[in-house]
Amino acid sequence: MYQASALRHFITISAPLFVLLMGMQGALAQTDTADGPQSTRAPDDKWGVSLSVENDLFTPTNSDQHYTNGVRLAFISPEDSAPASFLNVAKQIPFFASEGRIRTSYSLGQTMYTPDDITVAENQPNDRPWAGMLYGTAGLLSDTGQQKTGSDSNYSRIDTLELTLGVVGPASLADETQSFVHKLIDSPHPEGWDNQIKNEPIIGVTYERKYRGWFEADLLGVEFDATPHGAVTLGNAFTNAELGTMFRMGFDLPADYGPPRIRPSLPGSDFFVPDTDGFPLSGYVFAGFAGRYVARDITLDGNTFADSASVDKEPWVGDLQVGLAVIIGQARLTYTHVYRTPEFTAQSGADQFGSLSLSFRF
Repeated sequence: MYQASALRHFITISAPLFVLLMGMQGALAQTDTADGPQSTRAPDDKWGVSLSVENDLFTPTNSDQHYTNGVRLAFISPEDSAPASFLNVAKQIPFFASEGRIRTSYSLGQTMYTPDDITVAENQPNDRPWAGMLYGTAGLLSDTGQQKTGSDSNYSRIDTLELTLGVVGPASLADETQSFVHKLIDSPHPEGWDNQIKNEPIIGVTYERKYRGWFEADLLGVEFDATPHGAVTLGNAFTNAELGTMFRMGFDLPADYGPPRIRPSLPGSDFFVPDTDGFPLSGYVFAGFAGRYVARDITLDGNTFADSASVDKEPWVGDLQVGLAVIIGQARLTYTHVYRTPEFTAQSGADQFGSLSLSFRF
C-alpha cells in the first residue's frame, strides 16, 4: 500500500520539478520568438520501429540479478499523422507543446527482476523479490525542433505523454520466458518464480520533457550537444520524478534525443532523423546521468492490495550511462551501458546492465 509519507515526499519533489520545466520553457521561449516557430519545417513522413533488449548478460559478471532482462518493441508514426481525437486531447493539456509536430507511439514490453541467486527455490526475504511485468503503451510526442542540430539552430523541445497498461505477477509470463531462454542457452534454471509478486493490473501515466540544443558546439567538425530532461510518472506500478542530462559528441548528429531505453531510465527517442544532406553514415558517443525520487516501485514494494514479497527500497536512485550510436542510412544501432545505484537498502552495491537497440525508418 502507498505510504502517506512517500506521497508527501513525491509531491515535494515533483512540484519543484514541474516548476523548473515550465521555467526552462519560459527562458528558452525568446529564441522561438526571434527566429520563428521551428515547427514550420517540413514534417518527417517516415514510420519508425525500434527493438530494445536490456540484460545483465552484457556486464563483466554475466550473472542474473535484480533487473535482469527487459525487451521492448516500439512503433512510432510519421509526424502530423496522429488521429484527430489524439490531437484534441493534446490541445487540452496546458503544458503539452501541441504546436509542435505530433507523433503517436505504441510499444509492447516485458521486464523481469530476480534475487542475486536464481538457483534458490525458497523465498529470499533480504533480496530483491521475483517480479515480472508485461505491458503496452500508447503515447503522444510533440517535437518543436529542427531536423538537425547545429550552431545556427535553436533549441528544440519534445514533450511526451504516455499511458501504460499491463500486468505484474505470473500473468506477465516472466517465469516461462526466462526458463525457456535459460534452457535454450544452457544456463542455470531459475528456481524461485513461485515466490514472485502476485497478479495485479497496472496503469501509469508519464509526462516527460526534453530539450535538445540547450547547449551546442562545433569543434573542427566534431559536434557536441546537451539534452536536459525532466519526467514525472504516476501509477500503481511506478511513481517517481526524475531530472537528468545527456551529452552527445559525434559527426553529423542526427535529430534524435538519444537511444531508446526501457523505463524507468534516462529517456531517449524511438525516432531519429538522419542528416539527409550529407554522407549516409553518422555516429556519436554519449554519456548521461539522472537522479530519480522513487515513491512507488511495485517490483520492490510488492503488490498494492495484497500481501507479497517486498523489501525496503531506497527513495533516491541514480543512473549513469555511456554508449555509442551508429546511423547508416535509415537504420540506427546503439549500445548503452548503465550503472545504477542501489535500489533497496539491503543491496550490497550498484547494479549494471547493457542495452542494445536497433531502429529503422520506413
